[in-house]
Amino acid sequence: MRFLVTGGAGFIGSAVCRRLVMNPENRVVNLDRLTYAGNLTSLRQIENYPNYRFVKADICDSKAVANILRDEKIDVIMHLAAETHVDRSIDGPEAFIETNIVGTFRLLSAARAYLDSLPSDRASRFRFHHVSTDEVFGDLPFDGGAFTEETPYAPSSPYSASKAASDHLVRAWCHTYGLPVVLSNCSNNYGPFHFPEKLIPLVILNALDNKPLPVYGKGENVRDWLFVEDHAAALEAVATRSRLGESYNIGGRAERRNIDVVNTICQILDIKRPRVGGKSYSDLITLVSDRPGHDRRYAIDPSKIEKELGWFASETFESGIEKTIDWYLSNEWWWKPIRAQKYMGARLGKKAV
Repeated sequence: MRFLVTGGAGFIGSAVCRRLVMNPENRVVNLDRLTYAGNLTSLRQIENYPNYRFVKADICDSKAVANILRDEKIDVIMHLAAETHVDRSIDGPEAFIETNIVGTFRLLSAARAYLDSLPSDRASRFRFHHVSTDEVFGDLPFDGGAFTEETPYAPSSPYSASKAASDHLVRAWCHTYGLPVVLSNCSNNYGPFHFPEKLIPLVILNALDNKPLPVYGKGENVRDWLFVEDHAAALEAVATRSRLGESYNIGGRAERRNIDVVNTICQILDIKRPRVGGKSYSDLITLVSDRPGHDRRYAIDPSKIEKELGWFASETFESGIEKTIDWYLSNEWWWKPIRAQKYMGARLGKKAV
């Protein structure tokens, strides 16, 4: 199949590109604007593969998208391009509205026009896969429940509101115009090539630098964690084998409190890279003022994708976090240049409790 992956230089998008290209019968075109979180070094492994192409472009550029769809004879659009960091959305929501809502609208419009130009045999296999987040569902109580595909939307942050809007646009284009779409909503991803402002890589790299390990509030907020390569496998299944018009929740069945995630990282690093003087990395944990509107708990019920598509997460949190730490310990060439730049959002840890 011939794939257009938007946001393919990002964390999840690059994992999807690396996976799809391994099948020599696939053609993978990566469209990315290369904002602060887009990094072509994450794709060094495949950059010279004959079935891979990178195009620097903006999803808001309808003409550029239309040219790619036509010239590359795309069968599947996997739409991952988005502004994603909640902290950044609180301090600067405009970029999230522009990329996540307007950008999705322009991509849908280009996809519709392209589909109308296709002969019936090619039109029958075309689909638009929109990749979203569990944050569109709001939050859950600490004492139970999980998001399903039927959970009503209740976004809390500018980021999740922008993603909820884009989800609704995709469904509207399906119902109104007949665009063949599928949607997926995932839990928190982690793994190799994760941009260093997110919790897990931030904690790993701050620990290695003997810097404070900031944790919001008391660290009691709960997230379901999904290893990024498991997510890439799920996205391939949704993009190629799911029922049109359906949505699929993708989660790792690995709920953890933030403070427990940080302590686990500290315990592993205490063994793999002991601190000078023998102290534990946990001594660096610093509680900071909570994020405005911080959701208490996210939890995904992935039963639908497990039953319908036969996808299951292969990594437990314990195996996945160890692989992630090992990767960061072995790949300074990737993260050191990023850490040297002034990329960090100002919100996390800016006020001590």
